[in-house]
Amino acid sequence: MTSNPHSVAPPRREITWRRVLPLVLAAVAVLGIAAHLVARASGGAGAPAARIPLLVVLAAGGIPLVLALLWRMLHGELGSDLLAGISIVAAWILGEHLAGSIVVLMLAGGEALEQYAVRRASSVLHALMARMPQSAHRRQGDVLVTIALDAVAPGDEIVVLPHETCPVDGVVVSGHGAMDESYLTGEPYVIAKAPGSEVLSGAVNGESALTIRASRRARDSRYAEIVEIMRRAESSRPRLRRLADRLGAAYTPLALIVAAGAYLASGSWVRALSVLVVATPCPLILAIPVAIVGAVSLAAKRGIVVRDPAVLERLDSCRTMIFDKTGTLTYGRPALTDVALVGGSSRDAVLALAAGLEAYSKHPLAAPVVEAARQRGLPLEVPDEVSERPGAGLTGRLAGHLVEITGRARLAERRQELADLLPPAAPGLEAVVLVDGAAAAVLRFRDEPREESLPFIRHLAGRHGVTKILLVSGDRSAEAEYLAEKVGIRDVRSEQRPEDKVAIVRQEAAAAPTLFVGDGINDAPALAAATVGVAFGRSSDVIAEAAGAVLLETSLLKVDELFHIARRIRAIALQSAVGGMMLSIAGMGAAAAGFLTPVAGAVLQEIIDVFAIANALRASRPPGRLHDYDE
Repeated sequence: MTSNPHSVAPPRREITWRRVLPLVLAAVAVLGIAAHLVARASGGAGAPAARIPLLVVLAAGGIPLVLALLWRMLHGELGSDLLAGISIVAAWILGEHLAGSIVVLMLAGGEALEQYAVRRASSVLHALMARMPQSAHRRQGDVLVTIALDAVAPGDEIVVLPHETCPVDGVVVSGHGAMDESYLTGEPYVIAKAPGSEVLSGAVNGESALTIRASRRARDSRYAEIVEIMRRAESSRPRLRRLADRLGAAYTPLALIVAAGAYLASGSWVRALSVLVVATPCPLILAIPVAIVGAVSLAAKRGIVVRDPAVLERLDSCRTMIFDKTGTLTYGRPALTDVALVGGSSRDAVLALAAGLEAYSKHPLAAPVVEAARQRGLPLEVPDEVSERPGAGLTGRLAGHLVEITGRARLAERRQELADLLPPAAPGLEAVVLVDGAAAAVLRFRDEPREESLPFIRHLAGRHGVTKILLVSGDRSAEAEYLAEKVGIRDVRSEQRPEDKVAIVRQEAAAAPTLFVGDGINDAPALAAATVGVAFGRSSDVIAEAAGAVLLETSLLKVDELFHIARRIRAIALQSAVGGMMLSIAGMGAAAAGFLTPVAGAVLQEIIDVFAIANALRASRPPGRLHDYDE
């Protein structure tokens, strides 16, 4: 069978020449320099055997690196490693082979380290993808046939055995059980399943076998979306060097001017080479990626997946902050506060029917209904069938009744005469229960703000320079304004559709760098439109794709920790890069005056590199405190 390029395959660490080449060149440089030093110690500096390893390094390492630099120059990418390329060519021409080989080692090591930073930034999601099955059990009559995942077609009946990972998206056609849908967040999130329930690829089945009807091919499933995200992340070149290139834009001309001045003053090309070698900006090439790797690693240890390292550069510049409501500023766990009956309905009877149906839903309002029924000791009926289409509410048949749970506005659109029978709307969230086509009750909920919401909002202006804070929600005005008053937000935009949120985010981002924090699927477009998008962990894979960072713990404390990690990495990167540049400039002066040979300049540059990288490594070690407000 021909492999489908979009199939859901295990995330392999593909071995490509782009990934291997820097590692190979660095190894060749180390071995060549070591062999040169051994030969030099045995036969003297002028022995032909002592120069052969260096020529190999310059030929095998220097030529590919210089060609790569020329390619980037032709495409308008003048990076901070331009001086290194000039130094390699000049060292070859002037016969300063040891100095040139050391520069090759610097440059190849920097490329390898940058690639490591890219892979490290996406390692958490790679681990999640690694458990995806590569086959499925298709029912053919009374027989189960194991087929390749690519062979599953929409409409196929697939049996998911106990404790197996669901291979495709679909709908349950027979069986009752439960699935753990925590594959993105790592948090327990077990949802009961009955005929009619939707299932997601990547969810782990419970104790009972379920037969599902595939709704999409595996390559179009939600899990496949995660795979595609990772493939794009691996193939793209993140902007890890943006800061280095900005600094290099000023540093590189300075080094060239000093080198030219040294030649004009002395008439010696070797002295000009000494300036270029000591000026090779390896603190820019190495220290900044090392600091970024450390920051990404520290964030991962704190439960923060940094998908786009550019977030670490942009976050501290954000001056506008936009919050979604449910699950971000609130706990996302509404409590059932009232059952307002309609007509002669029985409270316990309505609650038992609603809870029996809600047990098979993953809507945020489902859990409090089930919990309220259990607290009253009411038995939960098992539905014969369940239907939950996005935006259409929840419908099912149980205990001989047709039960529907929907919203007040949606009911008014379909049957205004029933909506007129409902009690007046009250602050908070609502759901309407219909039994056999008649209005039975209005369920009322309240989602309280997180305890840390108020102190977190209060500290943003003074500690992080946030000058504008907005609450943008799809909820009714009364509920959104109630929360805003509780947490101290004055600018409230309620009853906003997903497209409205995007328009607001784009408008704010055009005026100032903007951070958007959300956790619902309908937040994905807004997250992508913001300067920085941060998603809370209960989000789906769609959210993870749109967000620059994913918080695996639903806490505002983690948002503040991300602020501090970003600020700290920027400070450490600047210390390493600017401090290394200052030392290099001092070395350039010494080389221009004739106090440093090319080899001595290369050794001095390596010493500077050690100090710069040692400082950059601090980014991986957490400070005593990573937040600055009291919960």
